Amino acid sequence: MKITDVRTAVVEANYDWTFVRVYTDRDIVGLGESFLAPGLTAIIRDLKPLLVGEDPRNVDRLWSKMRWAASAAGSLAGVVHNAMSGIEAALWDITGRYYNAPIHQMLGGKYRDQVRIYADCHAGEALEALTPLMIARRPSWMTEEGEEALSVTAEINHPVHGRAYGKPSADEVFTPEMYARRAKEVAEMGFTALKFDLDVPNPYTLDTYSGTLTHAEVRYMASLVEAVRGAVGDPVDIAFDCHWRYNVSDAQRLAHELEPYGLLWLEDPVPPENVEAMRRVTRSTKTPISSGENYYMRFGFREALEREALNVIAPDLQKTGGLLEGRKIADMADAHYVAVAPHCIASPVGTIASAHVAAAIPNFLALEWHGMSVPFWNDMVTGVDGPVIRDGYVSVPDAPGLGVELNEELARRYAKAGEPFF
Repeated sequence: MKITDVRTAVVEANYDWTFVRVYTDRDIVGLGESFLAPGLTAIIRDLKPLLVGEDPRNVDRLWSKMRWAASAAGSLAGVVHNAMSGIEAALWDITGRYYNAPIHQMLGGKYRDQVRIYADCHAGEALEALTPLMIARRPSWMTEEGEEALSVTAEINHPVHGRAYGKPSADEVFTPEMYARRAKEVAEMGFTALKFDLDVPNPYTLDTYSGTLTHAEVRYMASLVEAVRGAVGDPVDIAFDCHWRYNVSDAQRLAHELEPYGLLWLEDPVPPENVEAMRRVTRSTKTPISSGENYYMRFGFREALEREALNVIAPDLQKTGGLLEGRKIADMADAHYVAVAPHCIASPVGTIASAHVAAAIPNFLALEWHGMSVPFWNDMVTGVDGPVIRDGYVSVPDAPGLGVELNEELARRYAKAGEPFF
């Protein structure tokens, strides 16, 4: 069996869902999804000549071939790995279809039939739709109500993550009441784990660039957490995301202030590139600290695990290097008794691919779902009996390969202008 072609399609959803298809001379076609990035489909096209004529079942060797061929562009990290991750998942889909086995069996078999999902609730009632540079946008399918919610989240054409909110506005305030209401709504949908953004502007925000927090800001952020905990009680786990925003001392103060609320984790309180800074925060608090969506491959997690800098790791399997690499990262974490909660902002294609890995590793905690604001999220794949997520869980497919197909008619309806569609 030989690879004959590699093609892409992009759907403009809350993010750009970039789908990869790998074609073979046996009429077996594999499907994968890559994490968004500027110029992503061009990178995938550049990788194509490395694959055409190769046997797609040699997944790990082809992954290494792509990695080292692109080494001048960044063999340790960078968006080329986003491209490789989607291709690698498609290769596993082909291999599973050929051998009549689901992906999870090829990764070692299942520890669990259902994968627990944690629902990303954004910032209370906000609807998030972002470009590959994390700039807020209004996709064509967004309703007027969605536009109103988006306008609260962030100014259009201004980045929303990291130290990039711009000047704080008194109109951009998320209240404890909003967080509590949303938490109760989502918990009633059957989810046993929720995550909210904690780094949202509040009435006491003075400077969004410096990474500092005032006492009043810390207390206000704690009130958001207190409201969520009060709304859902102890049976529901809650986590909060800081998007790499704060310095060490203020992250320590914040984590300490949140200890009474029993968080599942506090995510990315400091920038991820300084492992020692993350270790100092982790060692200072009883609140579990998580990071990992910006680490690439097992090598990116090695130092953080060896130095006990994290309590929970969050690799993104559409970005970090693929599904087998995700398994290798989980094995490394398991040697340090660290749980894995994969980051995931994908369509159902990437979510189900991630669920195969989550089913096959012992130290799995929960898998992210970031598609609550997209009205067509559940319909983007076929081959699933009912919703992809039901009562807060994904049932892991036992059909060959990925176990689902892309709903091409729907994908074409929401295709991103200017991008090829397979």
